[in-house]
Parts: sequence; C-alpha cells; structure tokens
Amino acid sequence: MTDWYEDPRERPPPVEIPHSELSPDALKGVIESFILREGTDYGERDISHETKVSQVLRQLERGEAKIMFDPVTESVDIVVGKVSRREGP
Repeated sequence: MTDWYEDPRERPPPVEIPHSELSPDALKGVIESFILREGTDYGERDISHETKVSQVLRQLERGEAKIMFDPVTESVDIVVGKVSRREGP
C-alpha cells in the first residue's frame, strides 16, 4: 500500500530514469506499455506497432520524452514534451 500525503509538498517527486540505464528488454516493455495506454490516433494511415516503438525510442534519444518513475505509486511512465533549453543572457 502506498503512503497517503495530506500535504502534496511532502510527496516525493517523480524521478527521471535515463533510457540508456534500462536493459533493451525493459526499455521495450516500458515503451510498449506507454504506446498501449496512449491509444493515439495516427490519422488516416495505420502505423505498425514496431514503427510506434521506434518513434518513441527516437523521442527518448533526442530528449523529447523522458521516462519517469513515481515512488509513491511505484509506476513508470513516459512523459512527452518539448525540452526547454536555457539560453544565455
């Protein structure tokens, strides 16, 4: 059972897991789980499962997506979003 945190500030934050730290089988499993949960509509064309896996892997490699571990729920997810790069003054 997970701990209940009355104050969300007490909740431990998710931890980023570098995709390169996972074994190939574990990484594929995380990506496949993400793809199956997403249920994304790819438009008029059907895209194969392996192509979707390759696309997510490329996003991870480019830093456009991150693997996150939530210590409270003990779950892993992929978060997709633009990487913000800090620019100098």
